[in-house]
Amino acid sequence: MPEIPNNQPPKDMSMETRLLIAFVLMFAVLFASQYLYKANTGPIKTSPPVTPTQAAEVAKAPPAAAAPVVAKASATPMPGAIQGDGEREFTVDTDLYKVRFVNKGAVVRSWLLKKYLDHTGKPLELVNANALSKVVPPFALSLKDQHAESVLNYALYQATPATDGLGIDYEFSDGKNYARKSFRFGKNSYLVQVSTEVKQNGTGVPNLIEWRGGFGDSTVLNRVAEQHAVYYDLSNSKLVIKDAKAAKDGTITSSGNYSFAGLDDRFFALAFLPKDNTSVEVQALKDDALITKDGKEEMVVGAAVGGDAVNKFSAFVGPKDIDILQKVDPKLQQLIDWGYFGIIAKPLFLALHWMNDNYIHSYGWSIVLLTIAINLLLFPLRLTGLKSQRKMSALQPHIKSINERYKGLKLNDPKKQEQNAEIMDLYKKHGVNPAGGCLPMVLQLPILWAIYKVLTVTIELRGAHWLWVTDLSQPEALAIHVLPLIMVATQFFMQQMTPSPGVDPAQAKMMKYMPLMFGFFFYNMSSGLVLYWLTGNLVGIVQQSVINRIVPTPQIEPPKTGVVKKRPKG
Repeated sequence: MPEIPNNQPPKDMSMETRLLIAFVLMFAVLFASQYLYKANTGPIKTSPPVTPTQAAEVAKAPPAAAAPVVAKASATPMPGAIQGDGEREFTVDTDLYKVRFVNKGAVVRSWLLKKYLDHTGKPLELVNANALSKVVPPFALSLKDQHAESVLNYALYQATPATDGLGIDYEFSDGKNYARKSFRFGKNSYLVQVSTEVKQNGTGVPNLIEWRGGFGDSTVLNRVAEQHAVYYDLSNSKLVIKDAKAAKDGTITSSGNYSFAGLDDRFFALAFLPKDNTSVEVQALKDDALITKDGKEEMVVGAAVGGDAVNKFSAFVGPKDIDILQKVDPKLQQLIDWGYFGIIAKPLFLALHWMNDNYIHSYGWSIVLLTIAINLLLFPLRLTGLKSQRKMSALQPHIKSINERYKGLKLNDPKKQEQNAEIMDLYKKHGVNPAGGCLPMVLQLPILWAIYKVLTVTIELRGAHWLWVTDLSQPEALAIHVLPLIMVATQFFMQQMTPSPGVDPAQAKMMKYMPLMFGFFFYNMSSGLVLYWLTGNLVGIVQQSVINRIVPTPQIEPPKTGVVKKRPKG
C-alpha cells in the first residue's frame, strides 16, 4: 500500500532521546536518580573527495606519464582501450524499481521505489541528488590508489545491456587501469546481483562499492540521526550501527565475517550480502551535503563495502518490512533494531501486525486495542501498587507524628536512626512495602520501552491513517497537534485521581507539572506513540475509578502525640 510521510524539519533531539529524557525526569522525581550511556571506536583518516573537474584532468593525463610498472608473474594480460563513445544513460524498470544508470563512472543517478511514496505523492527516491555535485554517485569505486580511483569513477564505460532489460554490464580499460561492473535485477524482487572487478597492470586490486551523500527517505523525522552505516557481526551476533557523527573525525574501517553490510534509515535499507567473500571490509564515512535545494548542508553518513579484487554481492535495496525481509533472506531481519527489550518488542509487533491484517485493518485502532490488552494484563500489578498507596495514605498521620517528634534533629544525630527504625516498624506492622507503589511502574518500563521501539521502527506505520492523523509514524500534520494536548489533559486528570502518599511538598509541586513535561517531549513524537500513551491514560482513568470504588480505605487508629527532646550537647 502506498505510504506518504509528512515533510518535517529535522529536530535537535531524536524521538528516542526525548522519550528517554522524559522517563529520566519522571523517575528522578520519584527516586532522585539519573542515568547516562554511550560507546566509541577509533577513526582512520581519509583523503577528501575529488571534484569532477579534478577527476577529469586526472583522467586526461596519459598513462605514459607514470613510471613504468613491470607486471608480476601472476598478472593476466591487460586488454587494450575499452571505453564508451559518449555519455549514455540506461534505465532498469521493474515492478518495484526504476533505476537510472549512467556510463560515466558506471554509477547510479536515481533509485526509485515504486510502492513507497514521498510527501509529494511521487515514488520515493533513495539517492540524494542534491549531493551529487559534491560526492561521487552510488556504486562508485573506492581504492587505495587515489589516481586510479579518480580515473575509474569518471571514465566513460562501455555498456552492454541485458537482452531482457533487467541488467547491464559496464567495462573500462585504458591499458593500465581496468574495471568491470555488473548489475542484474529481478522483475519482482528487492534483491539485485552486483559484482565489481578492478585490475591494475593485469593484477587484481582490492576495491569497495560506495554509496555516499545520504541514503533513504529525506522527509523522515530527524533524518540525519536516523541514517546509519550498518553491518551484522556474526562472530558476536550483533548489529553494529555507525552514524555520521561517529565518522566526523575520519573514516571508520572494520572487517570480518559479516552476514550483511550497508546503509539504512528508519524504514529503508541498502544491504550487501556476501556471496563468495569469506570476509568483508566496511567503511563508515561522513559527508557534508545538501538534503534539500534551499537548505543548508547537513552531516550525512555514507558506506563502502567490499575489500576483494572481485566482489560479488546480492544487494537488498528496499523497505525494512519484516515479511519482505524474511522472504528475501532471513538474515536481513536483523536490520530491524528492536532495542534492549527485543524479546518483548518483537512479539508485541507480531500481535499488532496480526490484529491489523486479520481483523481491524487499521493500525491506529490496532494500537488502541493492543494498549487496552497490555493494560488489562498489567492490571493486577497496578492493583497491588494502588493498594500499597492506599495503605501509605492511611499511615501518613502516623509518619507525620513520628517526624514531628524527631523534628529539628540533625542528619548525623543518633536519634535519626531511631526515627527511621520507628517508621520501618510501622510499615512492617501494617504490611506496607514503601516501594510498593513505585515498583509496578518500574516493572512496566521494559514494556513501555518495547512498545516505543515497535511504534518507531516498523515501516507498517509509515503512511498509516487514523481519523485525522495522516501518518502514524510522524507527528500530526495539523498546525496544532491535538493528540499530545488531549494526552496532557488526561494525564492531569489521572494524576488528581491517584494518591501520592509520603511525597515531599517540593516533589509534589514538581509532579503537578509532570504532564506538561511529557506534553513537551511527546509533542513532536510519532502520532502512533502518542496514541499509545493517550490510550493508556484513558484506560488508567477507568481502572483508577474502579479501584477507588471497590478498594476500601484501610482503617488505622490515629497516632499518639508526643515530642522527643533533643539530646544535650556534650
